[in-house]
Amino acid sequence: MLAPMPTREEITKHHDLGPDHNPWVGERPAPAPIHVVDYDESWPAAFEEIATAVRAALGDAALAVEHVGSTSVPGLPAKPTIDVDLTVADPADELAYVPALEPIGFALVTREPTWHEHRCLVRSSSPKVNLHVFGPDCPEVIRHRMFRDWLRSHPEDRDLYRRAKLAAAAEITDKGGIVMDYNRVKEPVLREIYERMFRANGLLP
Repeated sequence: MLAPMPTREEITKHHDLGPDHNPWVGERPAPAPIHVVDYDESWPAAFEEIATAVRAALGDAALAVEHVGSTSVPGLPAKPTIDVDLTVADPADELAYVPALEPIGFALVTREPTWHEHRCLVRSSSPKVNLHVFGPDCPEVIRHRMFRDWLRSHPEDRDLYRRAKLAAAAEITDKGGIVMDYNRVKEPVLREIYERMFRANGLLP
């Protein structure tokens, strides 16, 4: 049975983490500096190599493999970690994909059943990879693709986001934090851009 297409309300809804949210499969990561570097022209090729390896490992179980996040936007500074959205039939069925991805260097690090059954696997070798696993027609995957394409074609918002990222990285490094803290600090600017993007696409009045 095909999953229903997300509604505009589902696409435009932001995911707010509760104070007790704990997605970690193992121990919470220790605080570490947040390194945001200039855009690297090698990132698209690195993604293609990763995507080829993931598809080879999963076969037909990999319904889609997309380059998302800041490393997918030419000219945008980013943490040197390739973000990839992997679509599978059922993210909750970890046995259908996790064992096949482990031999190519991926380890399951987060599990979020209340957020579209999101799972994240990380590859720590260079270049580092965050492999985000979602189900078919997941609104979050649609949001990621829209945001990537919006930043690619709107330099003023790309620059606004660049400044927010650099400021957030400096703040969290000074205070001592982890990537989730970094994401929280830049979130107001992120949501400002999302709102502008949604309105331009007729998803908000």
